[in-house]
Amino acid sequence: MSSYEKVLVALRRVIRATDLHSKRLSKHAGLTGPQLLIMRTIRDLGEVTIGTIADHVSLSQATVTTILDRLEHRGLVYRVRSTRDKRKVHAHLTEQGEELLAQAPNPLQEDFVQKFQSLDEWEQTMILASLQRVANMMNADDIDASPVLTVGSMLKDDGWKEKA
Repeated sequence: MSSYEKVLVALRRVIRATDLHSKRLSKHAGLTGPQLLIMRTIRDLGEVTIGTIADHVSLSQATVTTILDRLEHRGLVYRVRSTRDKRKVHAHLTEQGEELLAQAPNPLQEDFVQKFQSLDEWEQTMILASLQRVANMMNADDIDASPVLTVGSMLKDDGWKEKA
C-alpha cells in the first residue's frame, strides 16, 4: 500500500469512528452530538443565555436556538426570560434532561482531548501541523468548522451550521 493510500485509509478511519460514535449516541441517548454538547454546556454553566451557549460551543445563536427548540419540544430543556433583563433568555435542563445526560456517552472529542493533552508538546504540534496541511491539501482551509466531531447525516436533524 502506498503512503498516500495509508493516509486516505487513516482519514477514512477517523470519519468512520466519528460516524459510529454519532450512531451510538443517537441509539443510546436519542441525541445528536450538537444536542449533547449544548445540554452539557447548560449543565456545566448553570443559568446560561443562548449567546453564552453559542460562544461556548462555537455555533451561531440561530443554530443553538433551533437545537434548543428541538430539545424543549422533547421536554429536555426549558427557557426562562430573565427578570432583571427582559432581553435575555436563560436555558435550563429539565429533570428528564439531567437524567438523559447522566446516561449519555461522552462526546467523541472529549476522549480525544484527554488523549491529545497527555502527549508531549512536540507531538501535539506535529499532529496539528500535519492535520492543517491535510486540510489544505483537501482545499478545506476556508471551511468554517467548530470543534465538535459529528457527521453530515446529523446536519439536517438540527439545522446544524458552523458558526460563521
